Amino acid sequence: MVQYADGKKPLGELTLRTLAMPSDANAAGDIFGGWVMAQMDLACGIRAAERAKGRVVTAAVKEMSFAKPMKIGDTLCIYSHIERVGRTSMTLKVEAWAQRYLSDLMEKVTHADFIMVALDSDGKPKAVPPES
Repeated sequence: MVQYADGKKPLGELTLRTLAMPSDANAAGDIFGGWVMAQMDLACGIRAAERAKGRVVTAAVKEMSFAKPMKIGDTLCIYSHIERVGRTSMTLKVEAWAQRYLSDLMEKVTHADFIMVALDSDGKPKAVPPES
């Protein structure tokens, strides 16, 4: 059974899970923050494209700081929640959690707000369709 550090559970739906490998780490075995951020961006792309029913791009990432390190062997779990839908953009709340290697312990690593923009086939912003 999964145990959440501090008794707090992730916000949103599990969107992406992946394993932190040695190629994603520095010499001390700490996973690069940029790798974690890239996985968060992938998860946002998945969630936003589903909602927009088409192509999306990342327009901005709001402030991000790391509360806990990721280590080689940890499973990175990305949770996302669509907070707001505008005419052509969406704001997603994204949390990155580490399931510690060979453990049931889950710890929140970082979080951020991602702004995604829906695009048409010419790469121009398009209206996000109503939710069906």
